[in-house]
Amino acid sequence: MPFPSPPRARSGPRRRSLLAAAPAALALAGCTAGTEKSAGAGDGSSAAERRARARAARDSERLLERYDAVIAARPALAGRLGPLRENVERHAQAFGGGRKASPSGSASAAPSASASPPAGVPGNDKEALAGLAAAERELADRRSEDLLGVPGELARLLASAAAAGAAHVYLLTEGDA
Repeated sequence: MPFPSPPRARSGPRRRSLLAAAPAALALAGCTAGTEKSAGAGDGSSAAERRARARAARDSERLLERYDAVIAARPALAGRLGPLRENVERHAQAFGGGRKASPSGSASAAPSASASPPAGVPGNDKEALAGLAAAERELADRRSEDLLGVPGELARLLASAAAAGAAHVYLLTEGDA
C-alpha cells in the first residue's frame, strides 16, 4: 500500500504572520515618513547614511516604474496592483525620492490587444505578477541586509519597507485578490 505524499512545504512566511505584521509595518512606514524626509539633510547625518537613503529611494523608484509598466501592459491587473504601487510610491517619498507622478494616464495609454507588451513585461498576467514578486523579494532581501549597516531611524524605515515588500510578495504570488 503506497503512502500518501507529504504535504507540500510552503516557502516563505505564513499568511497569519504576514497579516499580523503587515499593518504594523505599514503604520511604522507612515509614521516615520515625515521625520525621515526632514532628518536626512543638514542634520549631521553621515555620508554613508545619505548614500543608503538615496539608494533606497532609487530602488523604490525603479520598482515603481516596474509597477507602472505592468499596469500599462496588463490593465486588468490595475485594481490589484494599485494599492501595492501606492505603497511603493510612499516608500520612495519616505526615503527622499522626488517622484510624485501617478499612473492615471497609464491605464488609458495601455496597448491594444494586438500590440506587444512593453519591454520587460511578460505577455500574461501570471508571469507579470511573478516578475513583480521577484523584484519585490530581491529588494526586500537587500533592504534587510542593508539595515544592519545604518543608524536607527533609517534602519527602522528599511525594516518597515522590507516587511511591506515581503507582504507584497505574498499578495502577488499567493493572494487571491
